[in-house]
Amino acid sequence: MGLKLRRYKLLGDFNKVSYFLSDNYSIDKMNGYLLQPYWEYAHTHPLFNHKLTHRFGLWEENEIVVAIACYEMDLGDCLIFAAEGYEYLYSEMIDYAEKELFKLSNGENTINIYTTEKQTELTSLLSLRGYTLTWKEPITIFSYENKFPEFKLPDGFSIISLEDENDIQKINDCLWKGFDHGDVPDNDLDCRLLMQSGPNFRKDLTTIVKAPNGEYACFAGMWLDEKNNYAYLEPLATVPAFRKLGLGTIALTVAMKKTTCFGAQYCIGGSIEFYSSYGFDTISNREMWTKSWI
Repeated sequence: MGLKLRRYKLLGDFNKVSYFLSDNYSIDKMNGYLLQPYWEYAHTHPLFNHKLTHRFGLWEENEIVVAIACYEMDLGDCLIFAAEGYEYLYSEMIDYAEKELFKLSNGENTINIYTTEKQTELTSLLSLRGYTLTWKEPITIFSYENKFPEFKLPDGFSIISLEDENDIQKINDCLWKGFDHGDVPDNDLDCRLLMQSGPNFRKDLTTIVKAPNGEYACFAGMWLDEKNNYAYLEPLATVPAFRKLGLGTIALTVAMKKTTCFGAQYCIGGSIEFYSSYGFDTISNREMWTKSWI
């Protein structure tokens, strides 16, 4: 049937793309950071624009996905990835992204295309096509060959999973305050239920540190790509009133230890100082390439 480009169908193609991302993952290029756990996490995130996912482009050969162009959460921030041997599609994929995935603001079209620095064939092409490198941040992992930090849980605190207790109100309060949105949560409990709706969401891996007063003091979400034996942390947040007690370290450690039982060999973390101080190593950099036009 040959190679064909078509639009993404939200209900019919989600799993198909998930398999594509896992089947073609390598720790070297990391799918341009379009990881399968992130793909699923984004689809269940309250900020994800479900209404425009038909703008995603899928390239298929004999009905097998070989490349995708999509946005992270909404128009303007683009991810593109082609399987090995299909890198020749990148020029066509950039054309597609500029047509379907750009953001219009103040009369100007803008698009950010995210890559990893090891995708040299893509970054070189972006540079040639007038894109400018405008941002980069470290990609970090914690190898399970390292020793997990020892910790002592503060008096009165306890560790639970969502299998033990799943209080949506407390989760909302923890994440709202933990991401510094303010002292008064918006009470959007449906968005928290949505975030537990992914087919691979794991209540057993989600780890909470519960405060003596019953509040959820720290929340650590954990995802698995069991085909590629890695864990993916998202999200991790500690309520300001309970910071500087080591709760983030405790929740992360417990969550990662759980994933070792399912074959995970390392965890992909974040870029802030917390992760380097924990023992995460930088293995590459994530980059953002930007282009604007009228």
